[in-house]
Order: sequence, then C-alpha cells, then structure tokens
Amino acid sequence: MILIKKYFPNLRKKQYNQLYELKHLYKYWNNFINVISRKTFDNNTFYQNHVLFCLSVAKILSFFPGSKVMDLGTGGGFPGIPLSIIFPYVEFLLVDSIKKKIKVVKSIASSINLHNVHPICIRVENLDIKFNFMVTRGVSKINVIHNWIKKSNSEIKNGSLYLKGGDVSQEINKFPHAIEYPLNIYFKENFFITKKIIWIPNI
Repeated sequence: MILIKKYFPNLRKKQYNQLYELKHLYKYWNNFINVISRKTFDNNTFYQNHVLFCLSVAKILSFFPGSKVMDLGTGGGFPGIPLSIIFPYVEFLLVDSIKKKIKVVKSIASSINLHNVHPICIRVENLDIKFNFMVTRGVSKINVIHNWIKKSNSEIKNGSLYLKGGDVSQEINKFPHAIEYPLNIYFKENFFITKKIIWIPNI
C-alpha cells in the first residue's frame, strides 16, 4: 500500500481501504483457484505487480463519469477491479470465459462493496454491447484481440487500452494511430522499466 499512497496520494479513505483489502482477499482465493502468481504474495509485490500496474491507466486517461468500460479477459479481476475502485462513477463489465475466475471476481467485488462492477462469463465474440473503452492486461496480442472485437456485435466508441510488457513494436505496426506510453515515466520501480500502455483511439 505504500506504493499506492506514493503515486495516488489523493484517493479517499474508502478507496484506500478497498485497495488494502484486495491482498487479503486474493490470497484467500488463491488457496482454491490460481488467479494470480503466488510469488507476488511471497515477495510482497502484490501491490506493485498487480494493483499499481493496473492503476497506471489513470496516469494517462481519466474515464468520464457514466462511461462504460469493458475489461476483456479479466481473469481474477485485473485491471477492472482496481480501476473500478478509483473510478467509482464508471461502469465496468468484467468479461472472462472461465466460470471459476468470474466466481472469484464476483466474490471480491461483493466483499468490498463495489457496485459499479459487473462480472460476466462469456466469450467476447458473443457480446453485443456498446462501450466507451476497453482495457485488457496480458490476454493476447493486440491484433488477435482486435479481431475478437470485430467478430462480436459490440462497439468500442472511444478506444482501447492494452497493458503490456517488453517490445510491442511488431504488435502495433498495423495500428498507425496507436500511442505507446512507457510506464517508467510515471513509476520509478524497476518492475516498470519494460511496462507500457498502448492506447489505440477509435478514429
């Protein structure tokens, strides 16, 4: 939590409390379902590798109140749950095709009283919803995800955000409007040296 308070010093007490509870809840659920790497608990890097990485979206973009955001391939709820905490007036649809992971997301959202989180077990190709934004972390290559969206009846009005690590030049060369945001500009920890957000506006 020290890192969260360092980089997000203006959150409300309720938001800090909700973020604080996440580590205990995920540690509990990880005993039954492997939703995140157990090493992040052993090395005490949960807040850096998972929460802060997801909250990095807020460093480059602020979702407007009332907007709808899809977290594609949410897994255990990342980045959707951390983002829903700091954007309480934004609606988040957390999408994953694995039922047991959606079960975890529902339980965690309920435990910390997140009313703007809506988990759903479905393949993205079967969605038929209009969103303002899409966010995703480590699900697949950008062109693959882009094709999934194209096959669905969903619409992403404003654009998509991809949380990535390493060299993504090959992934974005087919997207001329893509913007790469290196996260080591915002965070000084070594973990973020290779991390970045790719923003592809819907132009």
